[in-house]
Amino acid sequence: MQVVWFKRDLRVLDHSALFRACERGATLPLYVVEPEYWNLSDASGRQWDFVAESLVELREDLRRCGQPLIVRTGEITGVLKNINDHNPISSLWSHEETGNAWTYQRDRRVAAWCRAVGVAWCELQNHGVQRRLRTRDGWAKSWDSLMAEPITSKPVLKAVSSELGAIPSARDLGLPTDRPVDRQPGGREAAVERLQSFLHVRGETYRTAMSSPLQGAEACSRLSPHLAWGTLSMREAAQATWARQRDLKAQSGRAKSQWRGSLSSFTGRLHWHCHFIQKLEDEPRIEFENLHKGYDGIRPSAPDSERLQAWARGETGLPFVDACMRSLRATGWLNFRMRAMVMATASYHLWLDWRAPGLELARLFTDYEPGIHWSQVQMQSGTTGINTVRIHNPVKQGHDQDPTGAFTRRWVPELAAIPDRHLQEPWMAENADAILGRAYPRPIIDHLAAAKEARQKVWAVRGNSKFRAQAASIQTKHGSRKSGIPNRGRRSTQTGNPQSSQLSLPFET
Repeated sequence: MQVVWFKRDLRVLDHSALFRACERGATLPLYVVEPEYWNLSDASGRQWDFVAESLVELREDLRRCGQPLIVRTGEITGVLKNINDHNPISSLWSHEETGNAWTYQRDRRVAAWCRAVGVAWCELQNHGVQRRLRTRDGWAKSWDSLMAEPITSKPVLKAVSSELGAIPSARDLGLPTDRPVDRQPGGREAAVERLQSFLHVRGETYRTAMSSPLQGAEACSRLSPHLAWGTLSMREAAQATWARQRDLKAQSGRAKSQWRGSLSSFTGRLHWHCHFIQKLEDEPRIEFENLHKGYDGIRPSAPDSERLQAWARGETGLPFVDACMRSLRATGWLNFRMRAMVMATASYHLWLDWRAPGLELARLFTDYEPGIHWSQVQMQSGTTGINTVRIHNPVKQGHDQDPTGAFTRRWVPELAAIPDRHLQEPWMAENADAILGRAYPRPIIDHLAAAKEARQKVWAVRGNSKFRAQAASIQTKHGSRKSGIPNRGRRSTQTGNPQSSQLSLPFET
């Protein structure tokens, strides 16, 4: 009997492990709900609800293939032992996973169990991330080659007699109540709809609208949770995008030109998705430690709890920052530029060590992908040593990305009486005293003074040859070969142009 262990690959189409296992014989498709994982500090109920919805569809899709999904709750090696005791396992199949430290240690336990009982564990590459990578040279070309391989079809499963098992609720797992009002639904059907509607309807203005928290919610692909949990494969997304680009190439006109530009930007971000996960695969410590050791100790290890909670609740007194955090809490999603801004505000203006706000964001993101997340958290906190330091001005960002104030007013209704011209700086309004400190908090920091102080501290670390030597080593190991931008600690020349920060995007979210 073959057992296929589903993890972050909740689909039937283009599932190499499932396809290969079915070629060998009767196959048991298995998902193990691990309560210990779901009680980690980076997991949340909104993530589980997305996964649970995806499992319902996966079970039905597998039933149509001949064998429904089997769900078990418990510790993985105990589950495998129980299955093996009743029906000996010939091989265990799964895709490689670049998760957090917990999943890495869990996989080591699974490997040890398989060796002890003589079960072959066959792990196959899931997307563009490569294990035991020696050099980044040629990585982008390898990504292209892998994505061009044929999509594996839905297999025919030989049924295995076994109780299906219940899909637990978030409450069953002891997760706090966490029901965003506008969370994206999970499941394969939603993934396919998002892909097709983006490529043919919503994505035309992607390149120009992605930076806006209001327009980006519609113009961005919104595929990130589906790629994170695997209801859609990266190969499917890439090939569908390439096919659409070929169709557009044969057409002419201004509208088609805009489409081509937007999809060109999108394909770049598909590469960046795996590029950033590769960083965690190659250097797992970045989940816990500064990538560049020169920043060790620069911020207090124990976070200022009052500042952290004000930021997390959207009560900093900086309207645009608060609007973004409240929107994220309510929807589970935020466009990338705003993710960068709220993280930079926490790290620079509030001077919080990246770990605590990083965990808060991890729980809030339905599309939490550890490899992208921790790489980006460090990048936006300035601790990689190789990326440009971007201290976003939260007031200017509000003016630039929410020029009409519609987004801010939606999420910070306490400022309804503040005139438009002072919306992003309500302390400047004539009626400020009637609102600030009462309906809405006064700013917990002077954002200009805080930014200046943070900039001085960060650049003070970068000004010696020892720092530059380590930065060069980090760049050699983790830097993109395709962009040709070394970025070894140079000062930013950013002028506020919405496109000027897009070179560093891993993938539009």
